[in-house]
Amino acid sequence: MRSRSLGQTGLSIAPLVFGGNVFGWTIDEQTSFKVLDAFVDHGFDAVDTADCYSAWAPGNKGGESETIIGNWLASRPGRRDKVKIFTKVGSVDGGPHSGGLTEPYIIQAVERSLKRLQIDVIDLYFAHWPDPAGTSYAETLGAFDKLMKAGKVKAIGVSNVDAAQLAASFEAAKSNDLPAYQVLQPEYNLYNRSSYEGPLRDLCIAKKLGVITYFSLASGFLSGKYRSSADFGKSARGGGMAKYLDNKGKAILAALDDVSARHSANPAEVALAWLMAREGVTAPIASATSPAHVASFAKAAALSLSSDDMAMLTAAGETR
Repeated sequence: MRSRSLGQTGLSIAPLVFGGNVFGWTIDEQTSFKVLDAFVDHGFDAVDTADCYSAWAPGNKGGESETIIGNWLASRPGRRDKVKIFTKVGSVDGGPHSGGLTEPYIIQAVERSLKRLQIDVIDLYFAHWPDPAGTSYAETLGAFDKLMKAGKVKAIGVSNVDAAQLAASFEAAKSNDLPAYQVLQPEYNLYNRSSYEGPLRDLCIAKKLGVITYFSLASGFLSGKYRSSADFGKSARGGGMAKYLDNKGKAILAALDDVSARHSANPAEVALAWLMAREGVTAPIASATSPAHVASFAKAAALSLSSDDMAMLTAAGETR
């Protein structure tokens, strides 16, 4: 599988990243191990998680996903050399992982993540959410600088920021002689495009940032299995599908069905292939709950959409 350069981090990754939010939530540790094994066996090599995953699940406190990944790495000698581990700090959803982006909190949080992951260095460390307390970019980047110099983090990124916030972080890095963010993780998919396309994407392209997208399948809507309210019970995420079943959502599903039929693919594979082909995207993040889903990722990575396919899908996502 052909790798792509992840911006200017010096890292190269396969064109799809595994989303570890499902670990300890919709799949248990044993199933998680099987899915991760299949992911690597298919030639993929990057796993994304966060210190707060999956605190939202009943009985969880956060850190479950990192712990499962760490246990998998420990039980599979040699796997660490084949995968890049991405994680995040600075959740704002409450609980024990909501410490913002102050230097003291980041320095403590990284040690907890390293312990749970059972590794010595994090390949890519993200500032997860803007700090509601208003911690300066200089303080946050200063903490990341210390972690990079200490060999605990190889590269740094940021998630859930707009163009003005990202530009301000670049200015703070320049003014304080600190490393700038090298990767952006935005929400972006065929349905939800406005928060990334435009000034934010333009800035990422101009600055040569790596970009890995989350909610790449719109929480599963772009898989095509949610066509009406009768389908909402098909998964734990089904209850959130109603918002997508508008004119735009229906137009996207129709376009996905059309392109899928031409390529003997399924809608999820086409939706992921569209992302992989978009300018300003290094790789989408996608989750799986079975090895069969991972096999579908491999089909998506091998899928070559024509310019007509891309135009049809892109136009469908602009329906009002």
